[in-house]
Amino acid sequence: MWTHVASIETNATPAAVWTLWSDVAGWKQWNAGIVNIELHGPFADGTRFTMQVPGDDIFTSTLLTVRENQEFTDETIIDGNRVLVFHRIEALPSGLTRISYSTEITGPQEAEFGPMVVGDFPDVLAALKRLAENQ
Repeated sequence: MWTHVASIETNATPAAVWTLWSDVAGWKQWNAGIVNIELHGPFADGTRFTMQVPGDDIFTSTLLTVRENQEFTDETIIDGNRVLVFHRIEALPSGLTRISYSTEITGPQEAEFGPMVVGDFPDVLAALKRLAENQ
């Protein structure tokens, strides 16, 4: 299994971050790696979404768990590889909020897929932080 964790701290509230996460169509505002995205139902357990990334690849993902103002997990199966991304919001004792993306990849190409999947996470988190703080 290939794993990775990326996180950032912000003075935005968990609710502000959640507002951006639950607006799937708006993800393009803070994630430059998305050309197009469409949620096929509510932002809830079991709902699928399709996402087009640069290079015309389109992936279908499933929201496995969704807990308002706390976390959501999505699963994407690509060429026999399972990609799980755990998106978490944690209110810290300092008053700040930690946003983290934990990734687990299993499958025949996990070592190759890993860096491709998480390569833009620092930029994505920084853009999410900026937008959440300016709401």
